[in-house]
Amino acid sequence: MKKIFLFTAFTISCISYSQGCSDAGICSIGNGFEKNHEDYKNQVEVATIFGAGESDVTYFSPYVSYTRKINEKLSLSSKVTFSSANGSFGTRADFGDAYLVGNYTFEEKKARQWSALLGWKLPFTTSNRKINGYSLPEDYQSSLGTFDLFLGTNLKYQKWDFTATVQIPVFNINKNSFFKEYSGTDDFPSTNLFERKSDVLLRATYTLTTPNKKFVFKPNVLFIYHLGEDSFENIYGVRENITGSDGLTINGNLISSYSINTRNSVELSLATPFVVRDVRPDGLTRKYVVGLNYKYSF
Repeated sequence: MKKIFLFTAFTISCISYSQGCSDAGICSIGNGFEKNHEDYKNQVEVATIFGAGESDVTYFSPYVSYTRKINEKLSLSSKVTFSSANGSFGTRADFGDAYLVGNYTFEEKKARQWSALLGWKLPFTTSNRKINGYSLPEDYQSSLGTFDLFLGTNLKYQKWDFTATVQIPVFNINKNSFFKEYSGTDDFPSTNLFERKSDVLLRATYTLTTPNKKFVFKPNVLFIYHLGEDSFENIYGVRENITGSDGLTINGNLISSYSINTRNSVELSLATPFVVRDVRPDGLTRKYVVGLNYKYSF
């Protein structure tokens, strides 16, 4: 328990000083590898997430998800997100994306168990919501306006989980029209008709459980590599790469959960970045993220 306390203190202290975090869905999609309680085939999850982003923008982002276990190997899950961003531009709230994910678990061999994941992210907006007719940067948008494909694999070995996932924007309907030249601030880069590159994630998780199995702690670290420079269309109608928008992000995360009984549980998540890309035009930058969710199995 002493190690758990020290890790929690370390995570909270980092929250105060770290800058930047990027997650277009690839971080949370790994939850598709988690199994429901073996006695139940259905699980509903209701969650809310609070985060602080670039400049003075803060976020309140609830979501609802449903998972159905088809059989011992196959499960399907769905999720709908909502986001409210508040800052100097004002407040803008809207539905974000819908996720559809399938997970297949292979037979365990020699204490090793592999899983495979296939999923889609579908946007509810074209990422061009405005306030009083003024264009907003991606930081205020609830979706990136892309249909994304997720492909992933997971290895469980004793108390360790190792996950690798790729997120590929397949169809782009982004109609964002923000130009920093006309915004009166340099806090956000231009993202007119924004196009985003793919991401690759590697995640390592260690699970600690109390003797009564009521509390579970999952410290984990995520390496997210953005596979190219994003781009936008400048005021002359020419597509321009955003220098420094590619590269590595490293996030630290601590997940703590409490099982009320076999059907009900609550979970607290704290996350913050340790390494960031030079420029994050997608508006996904977070200094810290705090999430609280409730899960019900039936």
